[in-house]
Amino acid sequence: MKYRKAAKPHNERDKLRQFKELDDAFAKALQALDDPESAADIPTGPPVRSLATLEEEEDSEVRAKAHDQEFIRRFEALINEYHVPHAALAELIDTLLEYGLWQENKAV
Repeated sequence: MKYRKAAKPHNERDKLRQFKELDDAFAKALQALDDPESAADIPTGPPVRSLATLEEEEDSEVRAKAHDQEFIRRFEALINEYHVPHAALAELIDTLLEYGLWQENKAV
C-alpha cells in the first residue's frame, strides 16, 4: 500500500490570496461608505425602532381593536333597540353618501 498524504483543502498561498481578496473588498466597501456621492449605492436595511416605539405601536393597536369592538357592540345594540334591518341601514348610508351629507372615513 502506498502512503497517501491527505490533500489540504487550501495551502498557505491560497489562504493568503483569499485573505487579500477579502481585505481588498472590505477596503472598497469602507471607501464607498466615506464617498458622499455613492450614498445611493449602499444598501440599507429597514430603520431600527426602539423597544419603546414597538410597545407603543402594539398598545395603540390593542386600543384601536378594543375601540372597534366597543363600537360594533354599541352599534348592534342600537340597531336591535330600534329594530332597523341591516339592508335599510345600508340604503340610508348609501343615500347620505350619494348626496354628500355623510363623509366616509370621517374622524370622530
